[in-house]
Amino acid sequence: MGRLDNKVAVVTGGASNPSLGRAMSIAFAREGAKVVLTDIDTEGGKKVEEEILNSSGEAFFIKQDVTSS
Repeated sequence: MGRLDNKVAVVTGGASNPSLGRAMSIAFAREGAKVVLTDIDTEGGKKVEEEILNSSGEAFFIKQDVTSS
């Protein structure tokens, strides 16, 4: 069991590679969190989502610009 089982992590700016948001998304997923990642980069966000899903994690990408929210 991971330290974040049954928790949800919301990460903004999780799509760029390399980025702190991407690294945090992957680390949270490895610890068992369900990860919701947002970014304006749809392609990058889908790649991170897929990477987490392929590693048996749970992830969901939402295209969002938090600078105008």
